[in-house]
Amino acid sequence: APNDVTEPDKTPSCFARTHLDSPTRETWTRQMDFMMSCVGFAVGLGNVWRFPYLCYKNGGGVFLIPYVLFIFLGGIPIFFLEIALGQFMKAGSINVWNIAPLFKGLGFASMVIVFFCNTYYIMVLAWGFYYFIKSFSSTLPWSTCDNPWNTENCIEIFRHGDCLNGTIGNSTFGNLTCEELANGRSPIIEFWENKVLNISDGLDEPGAMNWEMLLCLMAVWVMVYFCVWKGVKSTGKIVYFTATFPYVVLIILLVRGVTLPGAYDGIMYYVKPNWSKLGEAQVWIDAGTQIFFSYAIGLGALTALGSYNRFNNDCYKDAFVLAFINSGTSFFSGFVVFSILGFMASEQGVDISKVAESGPGLAFIAYPKAVSMMPVAPVWAALFFIMLLLLGLDSQFVGVEGFVTGILDLFPGKYYMRYQREIAVAICCLLCFIIDISMVTQGGMYVFQLFDYYSASGMTLLWQAFWECVVVAWVYGADRFMDDIARMIGYRPFPWMKWCWSFITPCVCMGIFLFHLLNYKPLTYNNVYVYPWWGEVIGWCMALSSMLCIPVSFVYKLSGAKGTFRERWEILTKPVWGAHHLEYMAPDTDIKSLASLSPGTEENKVIIFESVM
Repeated sequence: APNDVTEPDKTPSCFARTHLDSPTRETWTRQMDFMMSCVGFAVGLGNVWRFPYLCYKNGGGVFLIPYVLFIFLGGIPIFFLEIALGQFMKAGSINVWNIAPLFKGLGFASMVIVFFCNTYYIMVLAWGFYYFIKSFSSTLPWSTCDNPWNTENCIEIFRHGDCLNGTIGNSTFGNLTCEELANGRSPIIEFWENKVLNISDGLDEPGAMNWEMLLCLMAVWVMVYFCVWKGVKSTGKIVYFTATFPYVVLIILLVRGVTLPGAYDGIMYYVKPNWSKLGEAQVWIDAGTQIFFSYAIGLGALTALGSYNRFNNDCYKDAFVLAFINSGTSFFSGFVVFSILGFMASEQGVDISKVAESGPGLAFIAYPKAVSMMPVAPVWAALFFIMLLLLGLDSQFVGVEGFVTGILDLFPGKYYMRYQREIAVAICCLLCFIIDISMVTQGGMYVFQLFDYYSASGMTLLWQAFWECVVVAWVYGADRFMDDIARMIGYRPFPWMKWCWSFITPCVCMGIFLFHLLNYKPLTYNNVYVYPWWGEVIGWCMALSSMLCIPVSFVYKLSGAKGTFRERWEILTKPVWGAHHLEYMAPDTDIKSLASLSPGTEENKVIIFESVM
């Protein structure tokens, strides 16, 4: 402890212990590394394959009204809360809750969620990598029906419009009748289901291993490992490429897309407002859920990224800039996607609603079909899938970074060993890879969807965000945390943040959470296959494995403490400070410059200081 602290008995004992035990935490080489890592993590596949479809489905341009509203009611406040919390506590997703140790279960919950995310999300990258490799051929394998995996029902050109008008001739399709054409299957769907997935009849039929897909999965995990193994010093450099190059590809695809026939109709479908949709509850729920998904809230990775910031970094400004980039990317990518889908609808002579897809359906069915219709198709296919790969890759390795950071923070400095990080990253990647093997079998898609629907679903993220706001605003104190932020960045954020954390955001989170719960529907695949009861039980176990961390940890800590309930509460909600707080919050720190920017009197200056000591 510094010599000028005159009353050491008033300083929490944890200062001295932490100061001696903890190694110095590394920081970003430059602040732009942090910004790029946040962009890379938060801007992912959801921005490209989910937002445009939701916008089209929920009234076009009208969807932006609830979307923007939820950005300010939930997105930015929690985004800022997580980054500021990590920066203030200089810890990963578990130790950051030393700010209120009784609720450390929040940290374990976020670790469980991000572990599940890291496990299943990489399968999308493996599929993308497989398509990328297959793009290097003169004829795209999903554009023709003369491949070993195609069935007798495969038809390259449908022309349903001509069939309905009665103008079709037998000469075009040999002896096929309109009834037989109606049962036809596109070569892209057959490539996806018969070649890539080789899908079985259900979850209870895992079937054989897809060795090509296993090699792709292994290759992607190796890439992730070497992006993360050296920590933020290397991650901060790699992310410059992985976060920016997708924008280059998006611009190229947009320029190509708007020059295609039918592109204007596609874009009009995307943005044309349907005001009647504003009265539907589902539109508002979709907007709120999309914000939590695309802002990567509740995963703990933003906290880990913020923990590597300089203590005095202006994270308030960063939060707004990053939110603008994230939502701007979502809106921009809609023009790219729907210009291509408009062209696809025009080529097939069908309404755009027939080709508009979301999720893997857009990435691996609709879009590959569209590029197969373009001149020089392999070039556009390769460009699209390299963009898909990079969009997902930085989200993946920052997620792994957040998980590893949380684990390593649990070990004090005295347990430090050489190559500790490299070994931890290797164990994490290997463990996830072993679980992923179940997703490269014939029944792998059913396992993937089980993870996607339950483990990191809207309900788990909303539950996590609700408790984050409650703990910071009501247990630690919203005013107190605002004072701490003022100590870091030199001025108090607008009071709107405090109001959101205390009232608005928890209400929004709980409202959407209850809507999801009340409107729960059993999981299905392609609206046809219904999961067996034991499959749903496994799914709910994954969801509850993170959600129950909070109440179970709460009860365990409270029951293990001594004294009356009030005494236990006071002891267990008393923050455990780190060594850096002593360094930055020493009494000789110049506080006059802060006072000039902070509203209040002389007493307020003392409160700002006391809230940290």
